[in-house]
Formats: sequence, structure tokens, C-alpha cells
Amino acid sequence: MRFLDGQDPNHDLTYDDVFLVPGRSSVASRFDVDLTTADGSGATVPVVAANMTAVAGRRMAETLARRGGLTVLPQDVAPEAVAEIVAWIKSRHPVWDTPLVLTPEDAVADALNLLPKRAHGAVVVVDQGGRPVGTVDEAACSGVDRFTRLRDVLDPGPLTLPLDTPPREVFEALGSRRVALGLDSDGRLAGLLTGLGALRAELYRPTLDGAGRLRTAAAVGINGDVGVKAKALLEAGVDVLVVDTAHGHQDKMLDALRAVRKAVSDTGSAVPVAAGNVVTAEGVRDLAAAGADIVKVGVGPGAMCTTRMMTGVGRPQFSAVLECSAAGRELGVRIWADGGVRHPRDVALALAAGASAVMIGSWLAGTYESPGDLQRDESGRPYKESFGMASKRAVSARTRDESTFDRARKALFEEGISSSRQLLDPVRPGVEDVLDEICSGVRSACTYTGARTLDELHERAVVGVQTTAGFAEGTPHGL
Repeated sequence: MRFLDGQDPNHDLTYDDVFLVPGRSSVASRFDVDLTTADGSGATVPVVAANMTAVAGRRMAETLARRGGLTVLPQDVAPEAVAEIVAWIKSRHPVWDTPLVLTPEDAVADALNLLPKRAHGAVVVVDQGGRPVGTVDEAACSGVDRFTRLRDVLDPGPLTLPLDTPPREVFEALGSRRVALGLDSDGRLAGLLTGLGALRAELYRPTLDGAGRLRTAAAVGINGDVGVKAKALLEAGVDVLVVDTAHGHQDKMLDALRAVRKAVSDTGSAVPVAAGNVVTAEGVRDLAAAGADIVKVGVGPGAMCTTRMMTGVGRPQFSAVLECSAAGRELGVRIWADGGVRHPRDVALALAAGASAVMIGSWLAGTYESPGDLQRDESGRPYKESFGMASKRAVSARTRDESTFDRARKALFEEGISSSRQLLDPVRPGVEDVLDEICSGVRSACTYTGARTLDELHERAVVGVQTTAGFAEGTPHGL
């Protein structure tokens, strides 16, 4: 990457401060661009769901991995619970979505409670043998008593297809139907696809391990016996380990990272280790020396983070990513840009600055697949609650095994928002909708710069510095 006309700025920059300059390109189509990461994570799109309790759960991990991304399960989750979640994720089909399942004797209220858990908007009604007898959507549940049995409102004619049916054939077979049900060799329900899901299955490549199962990552903190925790996560089948703390450039992090690297070596695993967060080349060098394959970059840019306002500590994210990625490339380690993205342009700029992937938190919290329960505000708009991982709410959960006094003392020092309403975008309510928007923007950015891969994007990118008015000029005005 280089700055336009060699105008290296003498101050740090945010994503809003910069823009990509179009250049001569031989890339004729967005579909000619390969978004595969080069950091060893196995991701085929450069999007990582941040290890926030309000963002990263089994549904997020399954859905993102099916579309080529990666999810980092939070460090607050007990290793035995992580093992159960990872086993569940790896048992999911890499193409067909996991259906919501009820029986004919369940009530409409049960269906209404389940429907917000998935973006496909259907509950499959099965018999005692697991064979589908019909489907129920929100329209079928409206205008009837909540205690009505599903057998009285279901659509009895679902489209069923063998599980090995190619997505393109599923798309063509659907016609005007909403969903297709995938059946195993015994006729039991094994998956579900919408028309849009079948289309995405042709456009995206899932993030798979060597056995063809969906990948996921998990975080471990720097307190306690980190080596033991890391070994437990490795035994659970986690594909990427993330050593995580707000201030990654400290001795305690370096000790924890060495312990994790030893656990990986002792088990003979090839699992990549990510660590952070830092914002300087020196921080990258120290984490790399301690055993990091990937370094997380970002202090204070997240939507739920109050670190900069509380402490004055941090760094504008574009400059942090640019400096850290340059240092990382010299050492053979990669960078994840963690936080500060609000638009697809920000993701493209982070990748142009040299990041191999971008971690996203609050942007994904307001989706069907995030762990929280769907709620509605005073105007009836659906939302989910989000909160920072350094907030009082998160700290209280993370220290639940400590004494009441110690928990109260730590809760006094919070650097994050404890409760925020993340409205579901009516146009993009699911994580796959958000991913479509991001990947569309990044692919287009690559065509403008003449890049066919993410490494080429970094090599060819020309970046200019703009005023606030320049940024405002690029925002849509006809809304």
C-alpha cells in the first residue's frame, strides 16, 4: 500500500480519514476476486466474529463458517461447554442449514419463540421418527390462539429433497416455495435451505477442517492456568486459539502466550495461535517472539468500548493496522484488525492496510444468529442487547467464581457499555445478509484497484487522505 502522491501524513488516521484511489484494472468481475485469508485460519472470507458474549455463540459460529468466515467463542465459556458447542458445530452440515424443529402437538407459542433464532423464518414439524410432516412460518401463526396445536396450522406439503442434491438444483426446484427440506437416506429431516441459502451455497466456500467439518475458534484469557485451559480447548477440537486481553502488550500476556504455544506443541497440533490486542510494531514483535501466528490490533475503536474516553489510551485504527501489518509481514505473522468497522468500506480499508481479516462485534450483535433473545422496543422494532467485554456486566459474569468483595471491587472499574440496543436492520436482519454486504463491498474494492486476492489488494492499494467534508461527500444523500 502507498499513499497518494507519496503524501505520508504526520498524524494517525481513522478509517473515515482515508479513501481508496481507483487504478487501472484487468479484473472484469467481482466473482474473479478470491477473498481467502492467508493467515492459516482456513477462512475463505476475511470476516471474524469477535469473542463477545453478545455476538459469538453456536448459531453465529455455524452460520459464519458455512459462508467462509470464523467465529471466536468467548473466554467466559467454560471449557466443557466449549467442547459441547464445538462438537455441535462440527456435526452441522456444511451446506444445509440447521432447521428449527417441533412436533405436531407443540403450540403456536412454541413456534413463535423459536422463529427469531434463525433467519430462514420457518419451523419444521416432524413426527416421532424425525420425518417432516409440514412447516410453520410466522404468517401461519398470526390470528390464531397461542395455544393452538401446530398440526392445525402447518403447511402439509413441504418440498423434500435428498441431502446430496446440489444447491443449484435445490434453487431451481423451490420455485415459489419458501424452503426445501433435506432428508437423509432414511427419510429423516437433516437440513433446510431457502432459495437465497441455495444461491449463497454456490457463491461462498465454507470454512472447513481437514475432515470436512465446519471450523471455529475459541478465546482464552491470561489469568489462571492458561496452559491447562488451552489444552482443554485443543482436546475439544477448536481450530484456532485466541489469547485475549484488552492490553496485549504486557508481561502477563507474554507469559500466557508462551504457555499456550507450549500446549500446542505438546499436543502436536498445528492450530494457529492469535493474540492481542496491541497497536504498535513493538507490540507485534513481542507477541510474535512469544509465539503468536496472528496478532489482533485495536485498542478502543469498538462501538461498546469506552477505553479511550476513560483513559485516553488507544490509537486511530487505520494507522494502527498499517504499522502493525508492516511489522507482522517482516516476521511472518498476520494481523486481524479488531474493531472500528461500521461500513463495508472500513473492512476494505483495513485489508488494504495489510490485515488478513477483520474482527467485527456490535455490527453482528443485531442479527438473528447472535446469542441474545429478540426483544422489541416501544415502537415495536426488533432489537438485541449488546455489551462490551470490559463492561460491568461482562466483568461480573467473568468473575462469578470469585468472592463477592472481589467481584464488587472489579466491577468499579469498567471500560465498556453494559447495555446497548442493537436494532435488527429490516433489510439485513441476518448475519448472512451482513456478510453479503461486506463481501460485495470488498470484492468491488478489489476490482477498482485491480486486485484478484487480498494480498494483491494490499500491494496495489493507493490511499488518499481526506477531510471530514470529503467523507461526507461520499455518503448517500438521497435517502
